[in-house]
Amino acid sequence: MSDLDDMDGVFDSAADLFRLLSTPIRLKIISAVCHGERNVSDLLAQIDTTQPNMSQHLATLYRAGVLGKRREGTQIFYRLESPRVAELCRAVCTQVAVDLEQNPVKAPNDQRLVVPRR
Repeated sequence: MSDLDDMDGVFDSAADLFRLLSTPIRLKIISAVCHGERNVSDLLAQIDTTQPNMSQHLATLYRAGVLGKRREGTQIFYRLESPRVAELCRAVCTQVAVDLEQNPVKAPNDQRLVVPRR
C-alpha cells in the first residue's frame, strides 16, 4: 500500500469540498457572508440569481456546515460557520485572479474573476 492509498480519505473529503464549492454562486455567497450576516434579500441584491436558486444554494451550504442561520421574525440571516472554507475560497480565487491578470488574453474581461482586496 502506498502513501497515496493511506490518504484516500483525505482526497475523498477534499473532492467533496471542491464539489461543494464548484458553483460560482456559492463562492459569491461565501464571499458576501464573510463580511457579516446577510439575509436572502441582501444576497439577492448582490448576486444575480433567482430567489428559488439562491435558497437552494443556501440550503446546500447550510447542510454542509459552511453556513449557519438564525431567524428574526420572517427573515433568516445567514452567517459563515466555516472560516477555513472562506480562507480556501479566498486563496484559490486570489490565485486565479493573479493568473488572469498575468495572462489577460486567456479570459475576456466579462469572464474574469473579481476578488476584493484587503
